[in-house]
Amino acid sequence: MREIVTGTDIDAAHRAGQAELVVGPEAVITGIARERAEKLGLRIVLGAGSGSAASQTGHASPGAQGRVFMPNFAGGHNQAARGQGPATAHVAGRPSYDIDAWRKKFPILKKAVHVANCSQSPQSDATRAAAMAYLDNWDGMGMDWGRWMEEIALAKAEFAKLLNAKPSEIAIGTSVSELTSTIGSALPLGTGRMKVVTTEAEFPTVGNIWNAFRKFDFQPEFVRVKNGVVDLAEYDRVLDERTLIASIFDVYYYNGFKQDLAAIIPKIHAVGALAYVDAYQGIGSHPIDVKALDIDMLSTGNLKYLCGIPGVAFLYVKEELVPYMEPAFTGWFGQKNPFAFKLDLDYATDARRFDNGTPPVLTAYIARAGMGIINEVGPQAIQDWTDILSKRCIDGALARGMDVASPLDIARKAPTTAIRVGKDSHHVELALREAGIIASARGDVIRIAPHFFTRLEDIDYVLDSLEKVLKRR
Repeated sequence: MREIVTGTDIDAAHRAGQAELVVGPEAVITGIARERAEKLGLRIVLGAGSGSAASQTGHASPGAQGRVFMPNFAGGHNQAARGQGPATAHVAGRPSYDIDAWRKKFPILKKAVHVANCSQSPQSDATRAAAMAYLDNWDGMGMDWGRWMEEIALAKAEFAKLLNAKPSEIAIGTSVSELTSTIGSALPLGTGRMKVVTTEAEFPTVGNIWNAFRKFDFQPEFVRVKNGVVDLAEYDRVLDERTLIASIFDVYYYNGFKQDLAAIIPKIHAVGALAYVDAYQGIGSHPIDVKALDIDMLSTGNLKYLCGIPGVAFLYVKEELVPYMEPAFTGWFGQKNPFAFKLDLDYATDARRFDNGTPPVLTAYIARAGMGIINEVGPQAIQDWTDILSKRCIDGALARGMDVASPLDIARKAPTTAIRVGKDSHHVELALREAGIIASARGDVIRIAPHFFTRLEDIDYVLDSLEKVLKRR
């Protein structure tokens, strides 16, 4: 049973002579699908099958293991998050999937080594085709809002699949900046809690937003960074009963340090606060199960390991939490019926209430195609291989006498390995370009960030080339 029912599904069922289409209890039925079904006289029947996201991905719902955390203002009780299951064994030498076949789908890999995935992933055949599908539709139809809104729903469902979430728990926007501002504006006032715990390692946009919210009397407090990492004990120092929300990163943008969300989130919930995760820097390179971790909210854009482009972002909000959040940063698509064109606030009943204005249609097409690649390869398979690439990079850098700014334990890092090169890191990035290498400078480091299509020999070539550049300097 498909999770998303589209107009194409209805047409296929009609051609097969079906009088009805049975869908799972959590299936998303697009507006076009309903219209086609009514026109063709085909009934959509809600069945008791295994259509839920939980049954499809093999994860039990939180209800099967007890109540999820809910903050005091929602009348809930604390519950420690459940840890993720054990990782599968690493695959030595080559990944478990056909890396050569996948590499052919990224044209730039024929002429360059792309290790800037912490900044921007390369274009794939699928994402290019998705962009052209929108442009062709726009050219042929002039305006096709029904089809475009169906694509938004499909993109949300593809993102939900990545997280073991429901499509109804997903909102769409243009950036994590927009979505973080939306979350901040939706937090309840008058709870006696105005403290926002965040870290010095957040991407600047997140810290900027919480500092801007001081005008509404929110009180951000920043967990310290020491030697490129955040000590778990630092959360014990700053979390208390005044905390309303903790806004934390999954992966540190500077050096790839990966936080232990399974250990941090119970600490946040233990003081009755909400856990909001910025997953931008790592999602797609390792599994994130929002139900197992009991994450309250999570946001990300798509241009990094999700193989997409700028201009689109997604937000997960735990369904139990949605009714208690009323965003002031809103728009017509956050309302129950956007096309009613009413001025009165009438929030959508699911996570769509966190949508804002006209959604980013073109970029949603591309985002869905990119996320489809990641879901097909599998985040766990990607982590298995990129862990091997990480070790190759760290060992190779140390053997060449380079100054590694990332954790040396691959269990504490994402694929990004940061190497200190000095304040003119941008010039090092340009010098590597001359050797056919696309890497990413940030501050005083050059970041080597492989993905599932990167080969071991690519890492060796990058390090050899970097060594030559550094010797010339």
